[in-house]
Amino acid sequence: MVLIGMLDSPYVRRCAVSMKVMGIPFEHRSVSVFRHFDQFRAINPVVKAPSLVCDDGTVLMDSTLIVDYLEHVVAPQKRLMPADGRERQEALRLVGLAMAACEKCVQMVYEKEQRPADKRHGPWFDRVAGQANAAFAELEKALSAARPWLQGDTLNAADIAVACAWRFGQYYDSAEVPAASYPGLVAYSKRAEALPEFASTPLD
Repeated sequence: MVLIGMLDSPYVRRCAVSMKVMGIPFEHRSVSVFRHFDQFRAINPVVKAPSLVCDDGTVLMDSTLIVDYLEHVVAPQKRLMPADGRERQEALRLVGLAMAACEKCVQMVYEKEQRPADKRHGPWFDRVAGQANAAFAELEKALSAARPWLQGDTLNAADIAVACAWRFGQYYDSAEVPAASYPGLVAYSKRAEALPEFASTPLD
């Protein structure tokens, strides 16, 4: 399998870390949707990161769909998503919050880096920042019960999604998402980023 996309995308990084934790061999190609548009389009005409080229040549996209696929190509004991019941429901809730935070943080990056300053709409930017902070606030609450991970003593799919979301937000949007407001996430991120699967998959 080949994972296409830059690790400064929280979605690409989520997939890469997940594959490492699950022990899935893969090749990573750092192709940018901005700098290498034509090269990316030759792989996936939609030019969406991440894209995963499966062993049979099928191209999948969207990190949640890719991770779902990966969950079904490994042995059950290597899966990162709780199988059913209340634990699965909570994992889905946490992943949803993390993906919402990613979406809003990415929107802020695009506003700051892609849209001309005279074209920016302040109220819209403030709304997006508020949504990102709302998602992180909910995750901060969830971390009050971490032991040490979100759902017990083993890192799972929710942990990877949350850790990638927080690292991205702090790397690009720390002014809008102040770390001082989220001490639990700061400590949690430090634990996650020290793991070899994260350390060998640096955002920067």
